[in-house]
Amino acid sequence: MKATIKHGIFLAILAAALYALNSPFSKLLLKYLPSTLMAGFLYIGAGFGMIMIFLIYKASNLPRKEPRLTKKDLPYTIAMIVLDIAAPICLLFGLTMTTAANASLLNNFEIVATAIIALVIFKETISPRLWLGILFVTASCTLLSFEDISSLQFNSGSLFVLLACICWGIENNCTRRLSSKDPLQIVMVKGIFSGIGSIAIGFLCGERILHLWTIPVVLLLGFVAYGLSIYFYVYAQRILGAARTSAYYAVAPFIGVFLSLLIFREIPGIMFIAALILMIIGAWLSSQDKPLKGTLNMFQNRSKSS
Repeated sequence: MKATIKHGIFLAILAAALYALNSPFSKLLLKYLPSTLMAGFLYIGAGFGMIMIFLIYKASNLPRKEPRLTKKDLPYTIAMIVLDIAAPICLLFGLTMTTAANASLLNNFEIVATAIIALVIFKETISPRLWLGILFVTASCTLLSFEDISSLQFNSGSLFVLLACICWGIENNCTRRLSSKDPLQIVMVKGIFSGIGSIAIGFLCGERILHLWTIPVVLLLGFVAYGLSIYFYVYAQRILGAARTSAYYAVAPFIGVFLSLLIFREIPGIMFIAALILMIIGAWLSSQDKPLKGTLNMFQNRSKSS
């Protein structure tokens, strides 16, 4: 059982490390490609990447015993796609109005959204330690959301990043309902349909592709930061549950912050440093939470039946 828990933690952290590449590199690419179109191509990259992995599996005759999505999964699948269209658009729009480091750190609000939705809607048990971690993360996000705490001038870019986190929090719980199904199929569906939806919205809003070289670059970033990240995230959710997987996933913003400060040479102010300290405490408390035996038993039963 310990090995299974460690496996889940490793997959969640691996997914986080891959996703951490998103904010700083997307911030760079936003100079050359509009936000909504970029969101679409990021997901298309994830979908196409998973199709390539599927073809490799098929050509190699490697055994894969994963249950496929069915009609019963349709409501969660549709919700997952719609939310995956909305979330990246909000994030990338927010990135145009705030720093990449700020956006990376704010991404930890996804822990709060995922945990509260998991508790209220899906009745997933949340421990006191995880609630305390959520409190610190929320306090940190509050500091990051104001440009000047003395005048309480709200940072609109932070608002869009937080909206993205809420969308992903709901989406995480929808994906959790599908986590017993084939992760390759889940990411393919998420990637292709969410990508097409975002690209259609982008063109309808008047966005245009001005630099063709950005397309393969964004597709590659989408495959790594979205496709592979989601793939490993789904496996982690099978073992740890939605709330606890998002807690371990909290390492992603810190990697993103480090990359952002390195790439953009952004000098953080006192507010950012204070928020970073609170976020580190919150992320550590959240990551120390342990999955319940019931979650592991549910995972093991699904593995035996599939």
